[in-house]
Amino acid sequence: MASNLTGTVALVTGASSGIGAATARRLADDGASVALVARRKDRLAALAAEIEQAGGTALVVAADITDRFQAEDAVEQVIERFGRLDILVNNAGLMLLGPVIGADAEEWDRMIAVNVQGLLYTTRAALPHLLKAAEQDPRQVADIVNIGSYAGRVASKGFGVYNATKFGVHAFTESLRQEVTQRHVRVGVLEPGAVESELGTHNKPEVRSELIDPYFEATDVLAAEDIADGVAYMATRPRHAAIGELWIMPTEQA
Repeated sequence: MASNLTGTVALVTGASSGIGAATARRLADDGASVALVARRKDRLAALAAEIEQAGGTALVVAADITDRFQAEDAVEQVIERFGRLDILVNNAGLMLLGPVIGADAEEWDRMIAVNVQGLLYTTRAALPHLLKAAEQDPRQVADIVNIGSYAGRVASKGFGVYNATKFGVHAFTESLRQEVTQRHVRVGVLEPGAVESELGTHNKPEVRSELIDPYFEATDVLAAEDIADGVAYMATRPRHAAIGELWIMPTEQA
């Protein structure tokens, strides 16, 4: 097991599947103790057992981060267990696509709650502890990595509200970085292109066939582990090196 992050504690939201699970495994492999945060406790327990079987340390925290109080409690559970927090990975996300006319407003509410409100609540709860870790640790750095999307920079037909949430993640990251960068907390956004995960599986079949499948068929789709590698790259850089924005893009098929 590598030791780049030995002695650090990482909290990963949306850790029950896909990018979140892959990221938790990768950070644990690099030596971090990992707090796994999501709603599906059974999946978190299975992942924690896998990490511990490999020699790592994991904490299961079943929480819905779209609820501010649950997000705050999740962070407090991490501090109670480990006494510190060095890395926050805001990964939880939901992608529900479709045109504005005829859209399901409840789907919009769910997507905004997960992609924006959950990120804000978890960041707000975690930030005082990240600042404390940065001030007290010889590394003198803590990290926030927000998982955004290529949709946070480029708009597409049918992606309207999803675009809006991911543009928001990008802008929030930029703003927060200016607020805390002088206090040794690095803030960056990782914006991948097409990734094979559960993110888009909740879309209606007709939406998938029109808006998602054609793009996936035209590219070499990224794996969740590719994004996890990017997170680890951002979090293990020398303390004076920060990455404000990292794109990980699939290549087009010939």
